[in-house]
Amino acid sequence: MAIDVLIRGGRVVDGTGNPWFYGDVAIEGDRIVAVSPPGRISTEYAGTIVDASGRVVCPGFIDIQSHSIIPLMLDGRCLSKITQGVTTEIMGEGWTPAPFGGLIDSPMAGAFFADRMPEWEERARGWRRFRDWLEAMVERGVSPNIGSFLAGGTLRQYAKGMAMGPATPEELDTMRRVMAEAMEDGAFGVSYALIYPPDAFATTEEIIEVCRVVARYGGVYITHMRSEADRLFEALEETFRIGREAELPVEIYHLKAAGMSNWGKMPEAIERIDAARASGLDVTADMYPYTAAGTGLASVLPPWVAADGKFFDNLRDPAMRERIRQEVLNPSGDWEALASEAGPEGVMPVGMEHPELKSYVGKRLSEIAELRGQHWLDTVFDLLLTEGRNIFTIYFVMSEDNLRLQLRQPWIKVSTDAGGVDPAWAAERGPVHPRAYGTYTRVLGKYVREERVLTLEDAVRKMSSAVADRLGLRDRGLLRPGYFADVVVFDPTTVADRSTFTDPHELSVGIEHVFVNGVQVIAGGQHTGAMPGRIVDGPGRR
Repeated sequence: MAIDVLIRGGRVVDGTGNPWFYGDVAIEGDRIVAVSPPGRISTEYAGTIVDASGRVVCPGFIDIQSHSIIPLMLDGRCLSKITQGVTTEIMGEGWTPAPFGGLIDSPMAGAFFADRMPEWEERARGWRRFRDWLEAMVERGVSPNIGSFLAGGTLRQYAKGMAMGPATPEELDTMRRVMAEAMEDGAFGVSYALIYPPDAFATTEEIIEVCRVVARYGGVYITHMRSEADRLFEALEETFRIGREAELPVEIYHLKAAGMSNWGKMPEAIERIDAARASGLDVTADMYPYTAAGTGLASVLPPWVAADGKFFDNLRDPAMRERIRQEVLNPSGDWEALASEAGPEGVMPVGMEHPELKSYVGKRLSEIAELRGQHWLDTVFDLLLTEGRNIFTIYFVMSEDNLRLQLRQPWIKVSTDAGGVDPAWAAERGPVHPRAYGTYTRVLGKYVREERVLTLEDAVRKMSSAVADRLGLRDRGLLRPGYFADVVVFDPTTVADRSTFTDPHELSVGIEHVFVNGVQVIAGGQHTGAMPGRIVDGPGRR
């Protein structure tokens, strides 16, 4: 038969978790047409032949927690992700730029780098349906496939703005309507990031009502829980309750036990998830393989500071600053006090662009405060006010032993919690979390090859078919005839991450060839410039 691409003689790891085998993979158009023993497929009619001798051939990786919305607007190649073998980006935690309407003032408000993209800000005002922005991305051209959850924060802001307090019956009706429209547009479900405003203002009951709509369409509730630290167990129980009462599957973003005093909770957290599963609740989780988290510097402050859109006004008000100070230094326990978990020496602001602050990039908050002769909390106030926007920050709060324990769990998947960037332009904007460049290659190099924490086959399953199954994607995530040809070829002896916290803008190595929908996007480790990415749809669309 005539075929477009023949990948020959590799060790095929098909994504099921089954043992590898030697085989050839044939691609015709956008589909895999054969996975055969070596040499069974003639090379005579093959358009392109890839010699995979000594290499691993596997399905493309699916990132269930991508933050590539803004990066894809800047650069559709998604370079730091594609060079890890990521062929599908699933977005939606915390914020989506669509649908725009209701009480949302700006479709791009709060997104990192969005202030530099006025043309997209204007265009996004026309995205009245959830699907509009996905179609705009594909029309412009993207290398990976793209899909998304509807962000619960965007949903709440649409109906209630940034106001605190429970939703009224009328506001709940608006949320239900917008949620149903998003599911019909292809959303995979709803995503709540419950430590950030306005998500943090949503009650459990409000989330359950929204999730009941998601359940009608066969979708998923995915959550950054209210606590990953002191109230980890309580947050887990809330998550389980939402899944049970709304009767839908649950996915926990970036499972962790944050803060040294909480590291010992991880074994029990795993036991609780196992027990919930044994009771019949479909709950799973994902994680990234690093001991530091990454989010905004504003997360050291209580969520109510941002209520009604008055975040910076509150930081300027001496009386309000004193109220914030008391809450931060003596946390009430009903919000995630990241500075308490990490300590100022474990907080590293990196996303500063103001000329007065550039010299502080990469220093710990304790160092910056000492240089300025201030208490570290006053330094937080002043950095945010000077920068005029949130500042991306690294928080060193996790345990390496817990990472290894989590990776072994059968219901764990791998995700990045990051966007896809290019060192050529991203370095100018300052450091980022290394997970943007090295999540998948770090698992393959460090935790599979070097430390043998998990097998190669299980690692690939956690990066591909396990994610596809959670999302209901029945034609991606495996090397099977009839499946879309999202395929990765890598060298198992050299694959590795190169990005670090001190030198983050380094692409991974060892990923030699990547195909998306049958089109070669990485050839010999280099991006081809191809943009074959498509929208992947949730169950409501189908």
